[in-house]
Amino acid sequence: MGNREALLIGAKACLREKGYDRTAVRDIATAAGVSTAAIGYHYGSREALLNQALFEILDEWGDAMGRALVPDADGSSRAHFERIWESLIEQFGAHPDLWLATVELFMQAQRQPELRAALAGGTAQGRRGMAAILDGVSEDEVPETSVRTLGTVQLALVSGVMFQCLSDPSSAPTAAEVLEGVRALAEIAR
Repeated sequence: MGNREALLIGAKACLREKGYDRTAVRDIATAAGVSTAAIGYHYGSREALLNQALFEILDEWGDAMGRALVPDADGSSRAHFERIWESLIEQFGAHPDLWLATVELFMQAQRQPELRAALAGGTAQGRRGMAAILDGVSEDEVPETSVRTLGTVQLALVSGVMFQCLSDPSSAPTAAEVLEGVRALAEIAR
């Protein structure tokens, strides 16, 4: 493994342990076993390295979630949806620094046009991934209308619940409460 790959692995470890803002150049270099100068040489800046590491972590998480949350053989979409929410809420509680890092990334993107473009691409991929998981199909099989509707709403719900879990873990919503809220919204929308 070269320094570039070691830095990416080290940055991922630091994001999980410390979050975005608390990770220093020295932390990444130490975790990677390289000099601090290697960050500038390979990535240009701490931020560029952390951004790439965070995008990769989120992509890996989305892939793992998609593999783990396949619909039941009996086709019970309700049980599938409940498992998705149980898994999401568990992840928010288990790795709060990682999810706080995603919030920090959104804030950074407001001042960095190139990061904003990358984040827009990641958001589009997130909508597609959410729709694929809920529809029980691969991402390349998801109709664009499902991406723009089902994927968009699920991603909005995920983001909102994530903020609630991070801001007040002791009264974070449960999967059952989220499902009941979705049912109530569906009833209103009728």
